[in-house]
Amino acid sequence: MPRVEKSRLPPASRLWARKQPGDFLDCYVVGSDMAPRQAAQVIVTFPAWARALLILRATLTAPFGLSNDGPQAADKVGPFPVEHETRQELVAGFNDRHLDFRVSVFAQDGTVSLATWVHPHHLGGRIYLAVIYPFHVLIAKNALRRVAKTARAHVTG
Repeated sequence: MPRVEKSRLPPASRLWARKQPGDFLDCYVVGSDMAPRQAAQVIVTFPAWARALLILRATLTAPFGLSNDGPQAADKVGPFPVEHETRQELVAGFNDRHLDFRVSVFAQDGTVSLATWVHPHHLGGRIYLAVIYPFHVLIAKNALRRVAKTARAHVTG
């Protein structure tokens, strides 16, 4: 099984410019030579169990007016509008009522990093983040394992 490790956000990531005191930022890394957009497409191709969690989230948050599909955009990866893209990094996400968030898929030196930055707007955003955090970690680690396996399958296939 590919080894996913908690990591520091790469120094060149655009997420650093967003980081403020009180914000959430985590990062995981796996060995892979995949390009950021290709990795992002694998990441948002959620397995059935993660899709079920997203459906549950949509149902529970609907009364609060939270976005489930993200805003309209010309360029999206899954439900996330792409904000920035280079050969090394893809940043996607959007601002919602309870929090702003962005994800970074960063490719460098035979690794792919998946980082998530969150800026809660109020107590509701902080509570939401605390509730979803354990699921976030499971989904992020699973996503990077799938990135590593997909990259290997392309090399050996």
